[in-house]
Amino acid sequence: MTGTVKIILSIVAYIVFAPILGGLTSGIDRKITARMQGRQGPPVLQPFYDVIKLLKKETVFVNHVQIFYLLTFLVFVIFTGCLFFGGFDLLLVFFALTTANMFLVLAATSAHSPYANMGANREMMQMLAYEPMVLLTAVGFYLATGTFKVREIVMSDGTLPIVMLPGVFVGFVFILTIKLRKHPFDLSTSHHAHQEMVKGITTEFSGEMFAIVEIAHWYESVFLMGVIALFFLNANWWTIFIALIAISISYFVLILVDNTNARVKWQKMFKNSWVTTIIIGALNVFILEVFVKGV
Repeated sequence: MTGTVKIILSIVAYIVFAPILGGLTSGIDRKITARMQGRQGPPVLQPFYDVIKLLKKETVFVNHVQIFYLLTFLVFVIFTGCLFFGGFDLLLVFFALTTANMFLVLAATSAHSPYANMGANREMMQMLAYEPMVLLTAVGFYLATGTFKVREIVMSDGTLPIVMLPGVFVGFVFILTIKLRKHPFDLSTSHHAHQEMVKGITTEFSGEMFAIVEIAHWYESVFLMGVIALFFLNANWWTIFIALIAISISYFVLILVDNTNARVKWQKMFKNSWVTTIIIGALNVFILEVFVKGV
């Protein structure tokens, strides 16, 4: 099987199976959260039922450009995952993800709703908080493996990236509380019912538009779990099992943090994210750079 065929199959598999895996992950998340809170919780397939119901509902929108922005948001999220699972450049992958988030912000602000605008402003603040760590993650992989290409990182036969990037890994998992909208940093919107801004950035989305946001979140979740796996993969087949275990543990920790912490103000989120980035992520990259140059 040629490299081009493998890339095409990987991309097609992501497009087809990512929403299924993402929806199941969301259902498991809700089930575990309910058990942590002493509730029975909804069935694991509930996220799929919710999206189907949203697709059948009447969609109310302020203007047509709002739908265009949301569809572009979904396309860029899918494009991000295709680049990643296709084995392309990490810098390009993260740039595409940032572009996708910008279209979500534009979709919210186009509604001219005070709640949506507040949520969009907080979303921008969250992006400023986590983007440095995202960039350090790409730089860390380059220093540890000598390449930005995802397929070359996965096919390398050297030391697992996690061995040289423990601080970067911890920092990346830390910012996932922002990306996956978990407590204590679910400021722009929330999967919980006690958001003080109603639903923040997604307040004005209804019916099919809100379904688009949910499906995009499923795609994004699978992509982010793929980045976690990248820390534990190389050419050895058995590293796949290590990566799956690492994903499971990391996601469970995120759920645990979500259920044991109260939501904080944006100032504290910004401060904690940057402190974590500088102390853990940047220090790891600095030590790695010195080590690489020394060798």
